[in-house]
Amino acid sequence: MKKTHTRILALLLSMVMTLSLLTACGGNPSTPSNTDTPASPDSQGSAADPADDPLLNNEETINLTVFSQTANWSGAQTGWGATLLKDKFNIELTIIPDTNGAYQTRMESKNLGDIIIWGSNGEEYAAAVNQGLLFDWDEEDLLTTYGDYISSNLPDGIAANKAINADGKVYGIGNGITNQKGQHDTFIYDWGIRWDLYEQLGHPEVKNLDDLADVLGQMKELCPTGDDGRPTYAVSIWPDWDGEMVMYVKGLASAYYGYDGDCIGMGLYDGETGKFYPSLEENGPYLNALKFLNKLYQRGLVDPDSMTQTYDQMMPKMQKGNCLFSIFDYAGSNLYNTPEHMTDTGDKVGSIMRPLVPTEAKPIVYGLSTGGNTRIWSIGNNSMYPEKCMQLINWLFTPEGGMTTWYGIKGLMWDYDENGNIYFTELGQMCANDPSYDLTGVEWTSPDTGKTYTLEGTFNDGLIQANNTTWAQGAVNPDSNGERYHKLTWASQMGEPKNDADSDWRTVTGAEGTQSYMETTAYKVFPAAPNFSVEEKTPELQLKWDQCKECIKNGSWKAMYAASDAEFSALVEEMRTSASAYGYQDCIDWCQEQAAIRFAAQEN
Repeated sequence: MKKTHTRILALLLSMVMTLSLLTACGGNPSTPSNTDTPASPDSQGSAADPADDPLLNNEETINLTVFSQTANWSGAQTGWGATLLKDKFNIELTIIPDTNGAYQTRMESKNLGDIIIWGSNGEEYAAAVNQGLLFDWDEEDLLTTYGDYISSNLPDGIAANKAINADGKVYGIGNGITNQKGQHDTFIYDWGIRWDLYEQLGHPEVKNLDDLADVLGQMKELCPTGDDGRPTYAVSIWPDWDGEMVMYVKGLASAYYGYDGDCIGMGLYDGETGKFYPSLEENGPYLNALKFLNKLYQRGLVDPDSMTQTYDQMMPKMQKGNCLFSIFDYAGSNLYNTPEHMTDTGDKVGSIMRPLVPTEAKPIVYGLSTGGNTRIWSIGNNSMYPEKCMQLINWLFTPEGGMTTWYGIKGLMWDYDENGNIYFTELGQMCANDPSYDLTGVEWTSPDTGKTYTLEGTFNDGLIQANNTTWAQGAVNPDSNGERYHKLTWASQMGEPKNDADSDWRTVTGAEGTQSYMETTAYKVFPAAPNFSVEEKTPELQLKWDQCKECIKNGSWKAMYAASDAEFSALVEEMRTSASAYGYQDCIDWCQEQAAIRFAAQEN
């Protein structure tokens, strides 16, 4: 008997027993709201209406466990997100991040969770498929019955997942999806810099990283302290997102050379040529980026806390003006450009972070695919509530669900105007300006249930902490009049220059906003390859890989903090020697093989 049938019969049996007990006691129970006769087990799935389905219209709150390899949160979903999910689906989420051997432990227990979010569609995902730990979305028509939006509007995402599974079944759908071909995502590597300071310097030419280092040094002299009186630095970095390499070093290489540092690992991959650049290659992109950061460090321009702080500890420094530059929009301009910074107040002139891409740089931007990307949403095979999981995932892949994951509750924080343009409400704009905005005491009346709730916590607290996207921000929102999901592409967010520095930036660049400016640079589109996943490593290779990974991360941080060029070179050579002893060349040979396979699988 199929699992879905078993759950339905169990629910029916429970209902019958409850009614029998009430009748035996002489009771006259009122008719419950969900007593429509459910479909028989033989017909369940193909014609069942989810609106009448007792498995979805649960009267008792269901807790779903979400095991997420991308989460930075552990515990119950909180804030406005918890309120919304409770109202809409009567569910609660418990997030389990992939830390302290969680993946291996859950694999050994044969129970990954109700919903699983994979950091990639590689060997760990494949191992779960091969061991039968993921639910087949075609079983009992789970997808077509409870995932109607996905099945009707995003069929390529389902086809892409089937293509990477040896058995041809569907066990999930990738993130970052679009429903239109030929698009690229929005730019996240935006090279944000304090433009008000750059303007004061007279707009010196920035051709390359050496020029940028000089400019950042001059900016530090102009602005030695932030809003809190503490020292400013060119950059503030964090190690908690490091993988096979130091994340910020790898990201800088992607921003400058246009190569990807994630799809293969332990190096950077050029999507245009298929060439793979090993992380420790002499004069290669990774070590060149590392050398630039060491140059900044030697000039006192790298936050000394960078090696030990978390991303969350870095954020306030950017928000308080202690950082002058960031290659990422989310870690730079999105945090710094608050109304407090951008508005002229008394004798204080407004400031702003705006992009300044070196003329020789080729920033990477990711091509979008109707097949989605590699961070897969799956359902655990041991889940007692696969229908509820599918219902939630399906909603997250609707335009409203996608918008909610970024911008909050529709109607309360954002909406569409009469022309289909997307706009923030006054509350939503405050949250967009400051994600730590406190929502405690804000009331929200649900359009679905009519219930009124009083919210708690900050906007950030309420974001869905599973930390995965559904739609790509660069995709066109089908519910709009053609606007994309990214807020900086909305007509309502353009407007007049925020201050004199912003006006100067627009004059110098000829652009109205970040995304339009980035389109004028020598960017490189990284091709999507939704049907590609890296092959599983042998246990012997995995051991070498893990040892080399730790060696490269630790060695990179030591080299970044080198006090001189000679010390930097010595530390890099020491890192090469140690990595070689661990089996670095075997790891790189495997990477080269995977790069060739990916190049053959890429979309044009």
